Parts: sequence; structure tokens; C-alpha cells
Amino acid sequence: MTQDSETKDKLALLGGEKSVKSDDTDIFAWPIITEKHEEAILKVLRGRRMSGIEVTKEFEKKYARALGRKYGLAYHNGTAAILGAMYGLGVGLGDEVIAPSITYWASVAQAYTLGATPVFADVDPETICIDPNDIEHRITPRTKAIVVVHYAGMPADMDAIMKIAAKDNLKVLEDCSHAHGALYKGKEIGTFGDASAFSLMTGKSLAAGEGGIFFTDDRKVYERALLFGHYIRHDEITLEELKPFAGLPCGGFKHRMPQLSSAFALVQLELFGGQMAEIDKAMNYFCDLLEDTAGVRPMRPSKGSNTTKGGWYYPHFRYIAEELGGLSLSRFCRAVRAEGSICNPGCNKPLHLHPLFTTMDVYGHGRPTRIAHLDESAKVDQYVENLTVAERINGCVFEAPWFKHYRGEVIEEHAKAYKKVIKNYRALLADDNDKEAGIGGYSSFLSSGKNT
Repeated sequence: MTQDSETKDKLALLGGEKSVKSDDTDIFAWPIITEKHEEAILKVLRGRRMSGIEVTKEFEKKYARALGRKYGLAYHNGTAAILGAMYGLGVGLGDEVIAPSITYWASVAQAYTLGATPVFADVDPETICIDPNDIEHRITPRTKAIVVVHYAGMPADMDAIMKIAAKDNLKVLEDCSHAHGALYKGKEIGTFGDASAFSLMTGKSLAAGEGGIFFTDDRKVYERALLFGHYIRHDEITLEELKPFAGLPCGGFKHRMPQLSSAFALVQLELFGGQMAEIDKAMNYFCDLLEDTAGVRPMRPSKGSNTTKGGWYYPHFRYIAEELGGLSLSRFCRAVRAEGSICNPGCNKPLHLHPLFTTMDVYGHGRPTRIAHLDESAKVDQYVENLTVAERINGCVFEAPWFKHYRGEVIEEHAKAYKKVIKNYRALLADDNDKEAGIGGYSSFLSSGKNT
């Protein structure tokens, strides 16, 4: 072997050359700002309509029509959209809401605001979505709803979940914040549940800067959400049982989406199909390049399943350490990042282990908020049992690059970075002192940077 080839094969972490040499800055930039976005924002500014609702209502109608749902209601963020949807669905004092432990906190923490109790279920290691096989034994007479998170763009097993919900007369709330445009067996996610909510913050596949929206086909769910946090739109309330309470927001919230965000989102909605198609092409190409590579497995739907990941937000791969001599995930990721690519260990940390969902008394009840509205005999421990996949999955997955453009030569360089580390993994074993504890986090926002 020549000195040049030795230098080329030497891992960058150990002093060799980087694999990624192209200027790839804009291939990850998101959202893609166009003149249309600028014109739409300026129109709202010049019209002094920043706090109005007409642009927002146009966005709601167009998005609802595109998704095939009757009603859409926009919010200032996705967290509020989920809260509004929960109230709309009737979640209240003493109820239990089942949700996956691996998710962003805003999928279920709002239940506290309504006096309800989050009950965590385990996740499927192949998808990081809620495991239908771990739902039924967690259902009690107090269970009101199941929150289904389509995690990192991967659609959950909706057939199995909807069957469980129908059997036990439970509401289903889809959190689609990671999976705009994704399909489950040919049907778009966000169209299965009694309600579905989407975050529209700047990093999401359909970005509005900040914002959120929820959809439903049930007029009562929609009007209850209006009553809860959209007081300026109470003229839309038609149900006699709700009319006496119109005029003030019954939840004490003002959930209106800023029209600058609505204007931006309208343009994004127009461009969405083309942008998602290019992202899907780029991401599948990257996955194809690594499909048969030792130690890593793309987390994507099976080809020919008519199930897709939409915008591929927060893409993940499985990591199989035993195929690489037991190399720690943390050291593997550091080596790939040193090559110039993106590779961040873990995913969201399990929520059931955070003090917010164990010991914390948020509102001064004199006992943990998690059980504050349950029987005196209730114990926190009974709500955090047997979540084994959630507790170990952060050591088994990593975040991969999220390409926004299809540029074959750049994508190939990033795949080359992974293959180089995998080919030379033995060189990393001797000083592998990296610890797996503490990897992952409670937020996926801005996680795609090239951190070393």
C-alpha cells in the first residue's frame, strides 16, 4: 500500500483526510427561502395585518382541503395545537392519555394542563413509534385517548392502533409533527385519528417559522377547540351546548397563529409537493448507498409497501454494534462526524424517566402531578413499568444527514464517510472509552448540525 492510499484510508478522527470535501452548506439549509416567501411576508407587513385572521383562515382551509379533512385550526405553535386538540377531544380531569415514552415532550405534557395523566407505552425498535402490542394492557376505565406519534417521519402501525381504539372506544390523536406528507399504506398520515396535529416550526418539513395546526372531521371537536383558545372566532360556534360560553377563551389562552407565519406557511404549502419529492429522492439514494453496509440499517418503510416518510424530518438509522466489534455508538458517530458528515447518537430520551413525569409537583397538589388527580393509592411506579425498549433505544440508533436537495456527488461523499469508518472500525476499538449513558436529548431541534 502506498503512502497516499494509507493517508486516504486513515480515519480523519485519527489524523487522516476528511471524506466530505464538497461545499454542502445549502444542501442542508431549511426552509428554502424564495421570493414568493418574501413577497407574502411583505404583503402582510404593508397591510398591517400581523394580528388578523384572514390569512390564517385561508391557510387552514387550503391545508385541510389538501389533507382531505373537514376542519383545520391554526395555532402559534404545535404544542398549543396538541393542547387544543386534547381539549377538543374531551380530555379532562382524571382522564388518562396513553403516549409513547420516546417522543418530544409536547406530544403529551399538555395533559397536565387539563388535569389528565400521561401513561407511557413502549416503542417498536424497528420504527421508534408506539408499539401497539404495549397499549392494551395499559388501558384502564380512566383512559380517554391514545396519542400516536409518527416518529422521525416513520408512520406508526395505524391499522393495529385504530383497531384497539375502536374496541375500547378511545379517541386517537395523531401527532404528525415529524411526518408531514408521509403515507401509511397509501393514505396520508393525519387522516386516521379523531384529530391530528402538526408543528410548523422552522425545522419541520412544512415550516412556517413558528406555528401549529390541528385537523378533525368532527364539528364538536373543532368548536370546543375554538372555545378554548380562539375567542376572536367565537362567531363560528354553532352548537347550542357551547354558545352560552362564547366571548371569552374558556381555557384562558390566546392561541391565534401570527399572520406572518400563516403567509409563509401558505407559500410552503404551495411548494411542499415538489420539495418533498426531492428530499425523498435524496434520502432514499443515501439509504440505498448504505443498505448492505455492516453495522447500520436505514430506518425507512419497506419498498413497495406504499408507506413513505414524507419530508424525512430527523432521519434515523439503527446501529448494530456487534457487527463492528462492539464499537460504541458514540465513538462511531464521532468518527463519522470527523469525516465531515452528520451522525448524532440517540434520539429523544424516554420521558417516563424525567422528574416531570415522576416526582415533580408542578401545581402544588402536595403529591406528584403525575398522580395528583388519581386515587390516593396510586403510585408513580405503576406508570413507568416495563418500558424496556424506550430505556435502551438511545444506544441503538443515530441521526443521519437530512438532505434537502438531490445532488448525487455530495450525497455519495457523505455515504463514503460512513463506509470509511465502517471499513476501518478496528482502528477505533483500542481507545474506545466513549460512554453511551447520557446520549440523546429532549429536543430534536437544531440537532442536524455538524457537531464534533
